[in-house]
Amino acid sequence: MKRTIHLVVILFWFCNFCDAQHHDDKEKGMQKMEMDTIKPLDIAIIEKVTGLKGKENNGQYKITVAQNDLNVTVDGFKIIPPMGLGAWIAFTPSREGAMIMGDIILTETDLGPFEQEVIRQGLTISAIHNHFIRNHPNVMYMHIGGMGKTDAMAQKVKAVFDKVKELRGKSPSSAPADSVVNTIDIKNLDAIIGYKGEMSKGVYKYTIGRPDVDLKDHGLTVTNFGGFNTWAAWQGTEDKAAVAGDFTMLENEVEPVIKALIENGIEVVALHNHMIHEQPRIFFLHYWGVGPAGKLAKGLKEALNQTGSGK
Repeated sequence: MKRTIHLVVILFWFCNFCDAQHHDDKEKGMQKMEMDTIKPLDIAIIEKVTGLKGKENNGQYKITVAQNDLNVTVDGFKIIPPMGLGAWIAFTPSREGAMIMGDIILTETDLGPFEQEVIRQGLTISAIHNHFIRNHPNVMYMHIGGMGKTDAMAQKVKAVFDKVKELRGKSPSSAPADSVVNTIDIKNLDAIIGYKGEMSKGVYKYTIGRPDVDLKDHGLTVTNFGGFNTWAAWQGTEDKAAVAGDFTMLENEVEPVIKALIENGIEVVALHNHMIHEQPRIFFLHYWGVGPAGKLAKGLKEALNQTGSGK
């Protein structure tokens, strides 16, 4: 009798296992079929509708608008677009046509009318936050998103960029691009951080991806190019440098990263989400530090080591 019961239990377990396996295989098959139906972005349509030129990377397309019209300073350092004053929107191919995700920079007076325009366009606001403290004038960052036919999404992108232009009285990128002083020992910086950056207008910037995390939003991959990265932008001198940036963190990385930054004299100025439907859950942290370049770099590296981006 006991043997019969054991056989029944084993048979029941085996049937459940097979059913679950079949369900998983079917789900994976459906996901593959859905991915196979995704067509490449029509970049020509995006450029024609928006009237803006961007950059293509592995099938994605990104439009960036430098906020040259904003004269922002923090602790005596001038903040220019490579230091975190570039509004952008990225297009990712989707079953509907395109998914967009972006980060728009707004003044305090821009904010109210701009968010009304975002809602009027049927887009989603997923975050509103600061990047700096003690910045004059004050600027805010709004993350927006949406999904639909490529030409329709391009029209919505044009509308939101046009709204900023209307509110400022001119295109933010029409003002002359500025530059800053940078006499930091870049080779030493690279040696400490363990990565190489890029120099632009006196700002030396690291952009570090998270290949250890397969991030999805609405089932689509969110890439380094599409905004899923940790970055650090530097200006100044060896004795008095400024570093500003953003950390991308899994939930178990948040506490150790904050601890490492603060213990090394780097201010944590914002902690928030950028997305709503992402899997796994991701947190973003903005920081600001002023001091000897080598000391700041060692503190940043210690924080980086608390994440999957650490080497």
